[in-house]
Amino acid sequence: MIVNNPKFEISAVKPNQYPKNNLPEIVLVGKSNVGKSSFINTMINRKKLARTSSEPGKTRQINFYNIDEKFYFVDLPGYGYSKMSKKEQEQVGHFIEEYLFNRQQICLIIFLVDIRHLPTENDKLMYDYVIRSGIPFIILANKADKVAITKVNDISKSLQKRLNPIGDIPTFPFSSERKIYTDDVWNEIEKYL
Repeated sequence: MIVNNPKFEISAVKPNQYPKNNLPEIVLVGKSNVGKSSFINTMINRKKLARTSSEPGKTRQINFYNIDEKFYFVDLPGYGYSKMSKKEQEQVGHFIEEYLFNRQQICLIIFLVDIRHLPTENDKLMYDYVIRSGIPFIILANKADKVAITKVNDISKSLQKRLNPIGDIPTFPFSSERKIYTDDVWNEIEKYL
């Protein structure tokens, strides 16, 4: 897919702040610092539309990126090791849950995991959460540039088996550095738009 005019549209924490135009939404979930913003920038071939941070847990709102008035990439706050207080974590958890379970425009969830690590307990909880949502999703084994290219497919399959033993959820390697994986991911995304 060629993207011409992507733009950041809004950050939201409640339904009345969400975009009103009914475009399909592709939602990114994953732990803090797994590379959701870098994924967006790579897919749309821009360097800094989605702000990346070396400090995990910076995203505290739901960020909507309008992709050529065709659909949104929606970046949810990451889970895991951010420095949020327990109260902040509860607030963020509440508005994520409200969004995922009530937003009719969601057509696909992209669940990012770090290819270098076994899925954490938080990853498994999020996987179960996504399954319960009933929304179609795919798994991305991100940061594939951090492992030998000859091992990427085997490690991706191993991650899939740990999260999705029956193998019915499509799993793709991905890397913001090695852009060789973007076409496969676009092909999958386009099935849902």
